[in-house]
Amino acid sequence: MLALVKTQKGEGNLTLQQRPIPTYGEEDVLIRVAYSGICGTDIHILHDQFAYYPPVILGHEFSGEVVAVGAKVTSYKAGDQVVGEPHNLACGKCYLCRNGHIQNCKDKRSIGWGIDGCFTTYLVMPEKLLHKIPQGLSLKDAAMAEPTAIVAHQLLERARITPGDNVVIMGVGPIALIAAQMARVAGAGKIILCGCTGDIPYRLQVAKQLNCYDLFIDVLTEDAAAIIARETEIGADIVVEASGAASAIQTAIKVLKKRGLLCAIGMTAKEKIEVPWNEAMMKVLDVQFNMSSSYNGWDIALKLLASGKVQVSPMIGVRPLTEWQQAFADLEAGKALKLLLTPEKD
Repeated sequence: MLALVKTQKGEGNLTLQQRPIPTYGEEDVLIRVAYSGICGTDIHILHDQFAYYPPVILGHEFSGEVVAVGAKVTSYKAGDQVVGEPHNLACGKCYLCRNGHIQNCKDKRSIGWGIDGCFTTYLVMPEKLLHKIPQGLSLKDAAMAEPTAIVAHQLLERARITPGDNVVIMGVGPIALIAAQMARVAGAGKIILCGCTGDIPYRLQVAKQLNCYDLFIDVLTEDAAAIIARETEIGADIVVEASGAASAIQTAIKVLKKRGLLCAIGMTAKEKIEVPWNEAMMKVLDVQFNMSSSYNGWDIALKLLASGKVQVSPMIGVRPLTEWQQAFADLEAGKALKLLLTPEKD
């Protein structure tokens, strides 16, 4: 089977290789991948900016169909359509795992960076990490379950938006647009997107199609702090930082009201960034950092996707795995929002 492999450490070193169909254990499921989503993490790995263990097949966002199951698998059978949590190799023994936070276990080595992932034709996953795709949800849209679950965990489980909250979202990427839709579902008051001039021709048009925001601010040409102060009177109740840009993180602190909440979902490619610490201190801000997703987050995400309350189709483009280089380049250039790769045919 053809697979996209990070062959060794360093910039680049990403290539298509032929790999054997993987073997599976008695508690595992063999899945034929239908779609696999390119995440910002994959681009970070391309540029040697995220942890990984080469040689490794990239990709951790997927949908697919079960083709075979291990002897001890009881909940799945051939033909089932599934998605899966990328929390592989969590130890199950540490305080994080015992408290239900397997996604943060120090021993976790997820598909796509720690062990072989889904940018290929066949994938092995443990039964315990799978979810059945709800009836009526397409395999293509279901491939967006993982980023949707991340947002559900952070925004709905942890931040717990209160009806009427004014929510500012930094960024206009897939995570940002999913967050805007979830904020709407949760009863947010004003939803304000902050982006750049380059977002207007394409990304903002998708946001308009989704009807997921009330106001867009171009931070390169407009005074975001002044506009948000005028629109909210006291500042934002919650800022969702979904860009990873240092300037956006600094602006987030500036536009929050006193005792407001900063939800950090976007990962920066830089090791360190400057933060206006004293301003955050004087405002008595709460800050929540997020990494990955919870079981309940997946449950919420799949229900919202299946119901149509969160829509992802307008964001999605599809490319064959063989066109991965152009797909990565288009995402980095802002010419696409979310691209899914399809494997070679058997």
